[in-house]
Amino acid sequence: MPLTPRNRSPRARWLRSAVLVAASAGLVAAALPASAPLGIGDPLFPHLGNPGYDVLSYDIDLTYQGKNTEPLAAVTRIDALATADLERINLDFTHGKVASVTVDGEPADFVSSGEDLVITPAQPAEDGDPLTIAVTHTSDPSGPADTGGWVRTGDGLAMANQADAAHRVFPSNDHPSDKAYFTFRITAPSSLTAVANGLPADRTTDGSTTTWTYRTTHPMATELAQVSIGRTTVVHRAGPHGLPLRDVVRTADRELLEPWLKRTPGHIEWMERQVGPYPLETYGLLVADAETGFELETQTLSLFERRLFTEPAYPEWYVDSIMVHELAHHWFGNSVSPRTWSDLWLNEGHASWYEALYAEETAKQSLERRMKAAYGASDAWRADGGPPAAPEPPTPGQKISLFRPVVYDGSALVLYALRQEIGKDAFQSLERRWVGEHADSTATTADFTALASEVAGRDLTSFFAGWLYAEKTPPMPGHPDWRSRPAAEARGAVKPG
Repeated sequence: MPLTPRNRSPRARWLRSAVLVAASAGLVAAALPASAPLGIGDPLFPHLGNPGYDVLSYDIDLTYQGKNTEPLAAVTRIDALATADLERINLDFTHGKVASVTVDGEPADFVSSGEDLVITPAQPAEDGDPLTIAVTHTSDPSGPADTGGWVRTGDGLAMANQADAAHRVFPSNDHPSDKAYFTFRITAPSSLTAVANGLPADRTTDGSTTTWTYRTTHPMATELAQVSIGRTTVVHRAGPHGLPLRDVVRTADRELLEPWLKRTPGHIEWMERQVGPYPLETYGLLVADAETGFELETQTLSLFERRLFTEPAYPEWYVDSIMVHELAHHWFGNSVSPRTWSDLWLNEGHASWYEALYAEETAKQSLERRMKAAYGASDAWRADGGPPAAPEPPTPGQKISLFRPVVYDGSALVLYALRQEIGKDAFQSLERRWVGEHADSTATTADFTALASEVAGRDLTSFFAGWLYAEKTPPMPGHPDWRSRPAAEARGAVKPG
């Protein structure tokens, strides 16, 4: 629901009048600096996100005509709160055409600058003002597949927005530090099925098209948005404590994939024994007929490649553990999101940790052997990509290169070392407190290390300085015999899941 602007003070109204008079004379435009892309200063993505406002909710309308190479018609409505005085409002947006913009119902000027949409509202916003921004635009699924955003599948579309590609789909404050609630309305030919994050709220048919509405009940980072459109079936079942589960699969694959889909309730039960109750409103798998090269923890509906489940060369235990990896992200990364992208190790290290722990407990795949192999490769991984909590920026033009081995098993290794250092009971207490105290919010590496010291009852600053930030991997507690291998031998020795 759009927010109602608050009442203005007499002085504020006088200032507005002065601004409008100046604008009519062309003075304000002349005084403003040239439109430019901004950013919140993320060390790895300096132009991602925008200062000066906090997004509260997104309401996104998408109209799909049935061809996944053609732009979708779209309207994105954003309710936000100004956190500074703003003469302009920057949104992250690229790879789409903007037809019009309104701010608080009034037409606004706009221009593209880099990957920003720079909006000049009719009236500047003051710190504390509620804002309602509406952008009428297209959302274009064409272009190279490795740039992220829309993923063209064999029968429609899906999304893969990590780390910085949501703004290739819809205008946004595209950074995980600004989580918000989402509503999606997807209009598509009635022969297709549309599914999105959250729970279904409405479904209406008008002639040959159907509009599907979904809403999240927990805040979400833009990089976790998911919309699936295709010739698919939604498979429903109940999870632990009556949690509604839904999987989205090609209708032709319904029976083929059922042996995998039915494992999810057990996976959730296992994760709940480790860290506590599942933190969101629903869960399920979106099995896409596409080759992405990865799986992705899009919130409440994890994206999987179809071939993960159909390739005979993948051992059963491996597929099972990858399913747990994406599920674990719903605690680590989705419910508790990184404040900056340098905190990525908290996402991927934890997901890799529970993936490996599950494989040990259910398939006798030794956790210690895996961690010893990771230790052997760790120095080379740090040399290639930086230490876990201070990763090198991604390779220019290859944003996904941020997801290097050091943030997967290289970061799970940090958690193994921590468990060795403080003991299993303290480690499990830390994990449960972490996801409980930071649920539905963002957190930093400093937050994690401070909580670890509190739980351990002693200062772990020196421990974490080496394990998270040092060029060389510290000695492993309890395993003084472990050694790093020469870089040439170690590189690529262990691949992340």
